Amino acid sequence: MSTEEKSAAPRSLAEALRVRDDVSLAALLRSRPDLVTPVPTDLTQLATRAGTRASVVRALERLDRFALQTAEALAVAEDPASYEELLGLMAGDDGDPAVSAALPRAVALLREQALVWGADDRLRLVRTARELLAPSAQHPSPTGLGPTVREATAGMSPGRIQEILAAAGLSSTHDSVSAVTALGGLFTDRTRMAALLDALPGPSREVLERLMWGPPYGQVTHDPAAHLRALLDRGLLLPTAPGTVVLPREVALHLRGGRAHRTTEPVPPPVEAAAAHRPQVVDATAAGQALAALATVEELLKEWDEGGPAVLRAGGLSVRDLKRTAVALDVPEPVAAFWVELAYAAGLIASDGEADERYAATPAYDEWRELPPAERWARLAESWLTATRTPGVVGGRDAKDRTLSALGPNLDRSAAPEVRHRVLALLAGLPEGAAPDAESVLARLRWERPLRGAQQRDHGGQGGQGAQGEEDLRSRLARWTLSEAELLGVTGRGALAKPGRALIGAPEPVHPAAEPEPEGPGDKLPVHHHRTPPVPAPATPAEQAAATAAAARLLAPLFPEPLDHVLLQADLTAVAPGPLERELADVLGVLADVESKGGATVYRFTPGSVRRALDAGQSAADLHAFLARHSRTPVPQPLTYLIDDVARRHGRLRVGAASAYVRCDDDATLDEILADKRAAGLGLRRLAPTVLAAQADPAALLEGLRAMGFAPAAESAAGDVLIARADAHRTPPRAAPQPVPDGPPVPDDTLLTAAVRAIRAGDLASTTPRKPGPGDDAGDGPARAGGELPRTGAAETLATVQAAVLTGEALWIGYVNAEGAASQRLIAPIRVEGGFVTAYDHTADEVRTYPLHRITGVAELADDAG
Repeated sequence: MSTEEKSAAPRSLAEALRVRDDVSLAALLRSRPDLVTPVPTDLTQLATRAGTRASVVRALERLDRFALQTAEALAVAEDPASYEELLGLMAGDDGDPAVSAALPRAVALLREQALVWGADDRLRLVRTARELLAPSAQHPSPTGLGPTVREATAGMSPGRIQEILAAAGLSSTHDSVSAVTALGGLFTDRTRMAALLDALPGPSREVLERLMWGPPYGQVTHDPAAHLRALLDRGLLLPTAPGTVVLPREVALHLRGGRAHRTTEPVPPPVEAAAAHRPQVVDATAAGQALAALATVEELLKEWDEGGPAVLRAGGLSVRDLKRTAVALDVPEPVAAFWVELAYAAGLIASDGEADERYAATPAYDEWRELPPAERWARLAESWLTATRTPGVVGGRDAKDRTLSALGPNLDRSAAPEVRHRVLALLAGLPEGAAPDAESVLARLRWERPLRGAQQRDHGGQGGQGAQGEEDLRSRLARWTLSEAELLGVTGRGALAKPGRALIGAPEPVHPAAEPEPEGPGDKLPVHHHRTPPVPAPATPAEQAAATAAAARLLAPLFPEPLDHVLLQADLTAVAPGPLERELADVLGVLADVESKGGATVYRFTPGSVRRALDAGQSAADLHAFLARHSRTPVPQPLTYLIDDVARRHGRLRVGAASAYVRCDDDATLDEILADKRAAGLGLRRLAPTVLAAQADPAALLEGLRAMGFAPAAESAAGDVLIARADAHRTPPRAAPQPVPDGPPVPDDTLLTAAVRAIRAGDLASTTPRKPGPGDDAGDGPARAGGELPRTGAAETLATVQAAVLTGEALWIGYVNAEGAASQRLIAPIRVEGGFVTAYDHTADEVRTYPLHRITGVAELADDAG
């Protein structure tokens, strides 16, 4: 390198950032959004912030495995290292074409994220990253390498070092520094090192081979065996503590053939397709699952219409209530937790906030039910995709060994939205209709974020996971994503459906040239070794809303048209051969009980269900007319008789509040009630020939009489029959839970442009030289902007500013704002009047007005300042 090139090479990260263009700076701020909050005042502050431990750790966590291996190799290389030295550490002495092809991308990525700076002949890893990744006894490196010879011999006596030189066949030196340098030169010389190793006995070479790939530390006794003594005498093993020896880094690299890692992974593992289906089958299956998802959520909310389970003191559902919900929905408990959390994330259920706090539907649920089916599904899918609450951890234990309950606290996992989006994006990279092999998806995620997978262990959600309980959080999130996407209808038969593809903003698949499409689910697809193109997550709520709307448009044609009829059968059942219109489904849901679900829903009419419809305000004539209008088959006579029989007895008894009372025009019926042993717990007594008083409350009295086979109706204090509405209980308006962000949000283009402009302006202001003022030391050349505030008298300040207005020159000023914060600013004065100076502020890149009394002083720019 020439002298001019050396002088032009950046001497710090700040100087390296200073020569970047605006596009490169924006890319840095986009990839590391923590650097832009708040916006740095100049590039020096940006470089300082980029080197802080917290920021570097976050940046390392977002590296893929090969980029991380590249950083680890730089951490064990000399500082600075050339690109050729780095390539040797990554590819070894024999070379590796895949590593050679992938290394430029990895170095460019590390440079973009300001983890590496310098030209190819002087690559430097930022100091904090080197401290985090370099090998040490307390923090072993993934490379398995130990300390260098220089590090391992620090503190060793000069005499012992000279003895090692003699045993290794080297000439003695006059000082320890040159001796260590000579020993390191021997260990890095392939030819001389090979001869040294060949002279060792076989057991000694076996010891080196055991330590070669790490850990590099071993234990020895105070009187080592001969084969160990041979290694210690020649410095091939160096003592680090009493009884502990280490394999020097240079020796290990020679034994490894120059490789820093045992296995480098320059290419991401492919996502393999386990099965293939026709795209039409995938979309139809997903649409069926989507309909089932809507029905399940509606069934859940129907169960909670009149007030759901109680809220635990610590928040959430009790284990018993979750089991009841699972039985009501006819699903396993983990699946019930998913549906409950999905409805909560969508803002459809919440706690009512009353003294006896319970869960119930929100007013938003009524609005949601009025939407078209595809839009209802899209709202659920968007809530699932962006939510940080993770149903999969329900039933596990938190850090304090407390059980995690559905709808309770501590269910947020900030990585969940990113993992869900990435899993779906990997599915989008497969051929259309291909279902992935789950293990290949997990392997790909581990390659893309190795540190996050290794460090993000989680206490919750391990209940019932078996072998998966030891998996990292990201892997378990990926498994849950695959199963939840199938439940929700984002995927069908494991493959991503068209609405699911639109939901994440993925482009339409490119259809290959005519290929026979496999028919069965077991047909294997070839392994795909292509790199799945990244699908960026929508950056703004508006972009996600557009993607959600597109998914709804694609799903709508896949839904069957809702039916306005059912098929009544003589066994007191009705068959709905498809989804029903809203009004028909609502009335039929009150008039009959669901007996089975699936492609066709079977409803059963019972005395209790008919009584429920009568309680809701329907008359027998209304029910007959409703069934005749909506049945494609004649109304069976047994159903007509059932309705008439229940209606004839309905309301003959009246229950009101005394504590409670029963009145009936037929005193014989009251005699029958009093004589029934089952009425003993109601505390009944006769007040009049047609009135009984009870100690039980009206609701318990109603249930007790119905259990005895009667059909009482509740009445108001005025004697009118009370009509029970199915959706009587709603919470006050509630907002859906907000996701917990995983770090600072990614800045949008507008913010990035403004931030880069502000940093550039601030850097220009902070690096422009100025002429020395009266308070500056003479003879030291131009003063830099980063020094003390300029100090001049009021008269000199005014005169200098007025002169700058006439000449159009820029000035340095010291300024103290109203809060007392002092700063230096580079301004171009425009006018001075009324005690104020109006100027273009290069630091803020805008025109501002400053009170003259707040300017501490002025200084002219140096003559060579641009």
